[in-house]
Amino acid sequence: MLYPNEYYDTVKDIKIELLNKNKIEGIILDVDNTLIDFDKKMPEGISQWVQDLKNKGIKFCILSNSNKEQKIKKVAQEIDVPYLFFAKKPFKCGFKKASKLLELENEKIAAVGDQIFTDVIGANRCHMFSILVKPIEEKDYLLTKIKRPLENYVIKRYLKKKNAGERK
Repeated sequence: MLYPNEYYDTVKDIKIELLNKNKIEGIILDVDNTLIDFDKKMPEGISQWVQDLKNKGIKFCILSNSNKEQKIKKVAQEIDVPYLFFAKKPFKCGFKKASKLLELENEKIAAVGDQIFTDVIGANRCHMFSILVKPIEEKDYLLTKIKRPLENYVIKRYLKKKNAGERK
């Protein structure tokens, strides 16, 4: 439940080959520290990454726990995708709305975010393909900052288990 299906440095590391191999047709994206940094800046190349995958038939939507609609709307407009805000992740309700928005079955959706206790657990609970990415920067909101040490512990255990599996 705590482990993602995949773990990458950035969303831009998610390639069409991985998506095709896992029969993924849609991606749910988190915003804070996944698409934008604390200062609301989007790193270079993310818009192009979204566009490239859209051109290959991948559908997108944003699912954010933020209650700041204008911030989420601005990011969604920048990458030209629909959005849902105040999602209450890891509860299933936001993920269910996102799957309806994408018009896809949960098994054909990857959920991407920087937090285990919201993005990964929520995706796993909904039987979606969970992808954890490293936060864009260390600067975080207070509640997230409190959870990071525990998340880092889980990530270390995940990587140890994954590396042990690759050596067999």
